[in-house]
Amino acid sequence: MNKAVETLVQGPVTIVTLQRPDVRNAVDADTAQQLYAAFSAFEADASARVAVFHGAHGHFCAGWDLQAGARMAQQMQADVDPFATLDFSANDYGAPATPSGPAGPMGPSRLVLTKPVIAAISGAAVAGGMELALWCDMRVMEEDAYFGVYCRRFGVPLIDGGTVRLPRLIGMGHAMDLILTGRKVEAAEALQMGLCSRVVPTGQALRAAVQLAEQIAAFPQKTMLADRASAYAQWDLPLPQALHQEWQRGKACIAEGLQGAGRFAAGAGRHGKF
Repeated sequence: MNKAVETLVQGPVTIVTLQRPDVRNAVDADTAQQLYAAFSAFEADASARVAVFHGAHGHFCAGWDLQAGARMAQQMQADVDPFATLDFSANDYGAPATPSGPAGPMGPSRLVLTKPVIAAISGAAVAGGMELALWCDMRVMEEDAYFGVYCRRFGVPLIDGGTVRLPRLIGMGHAMDLILTGRKVEAAEALQMGLCSRVVPTGQALRAAVQLAEQIAAFPQKTMLADRASAYAQWDLPLPQALHQEWQRGKACIAEGLQGAGRFAAGAGRHGKF
């Protein structure tokens, strides 16, 4: 197995980097497993607070490796099912992260982490690469980077959460525009529709994402993680139950909040200062 994924730990921030420059960081089966293992390790590391997901050599990820897909087509002609190991039941989703699965075709797309991940996007984040970016909590995008469901051109389906996360993030109208047309979405439009969180100058996405990760890692963690979990959990709940689970998670963090109130009373953080 070639080393296509590198992990660098900088204090509480873990940087996971795709390294396949010859295919614009497209993901094949080996790379998918390496990505899954990297984010499983991040989840298991008690000292790791925030991850930054980055693509080296000028591109975030060009999606699924279509050359590998062509080889799969040959297997299917020989009555071999190359997707058998990727099947999973709905009950598997959200299971504890382990290096053995359930991995998605692009790797970590079925993982439900308890800690935030920030995508640092340069160049192309298209097809499955866009799905990986959607899996992250936030997206920091360089001004000449772009999204797009480019797999539309070749009949390759979105099977790493794209049809699920995209409407939830930007609404059904915008999502249908992108899913049906496969068109290119540049950074300014992505920011306008809420597809990315920040736009930064070319070459600055990684630095900006790491700085953002360090800021998030410095907050009181129990409360921040409870609020994050509540925001994700509320999707499938009616309003009364959603509000109840928010209260239950927040109630467990009251002590941390009272400590923070004490710091404010002593003069810290006045006028919105961080």
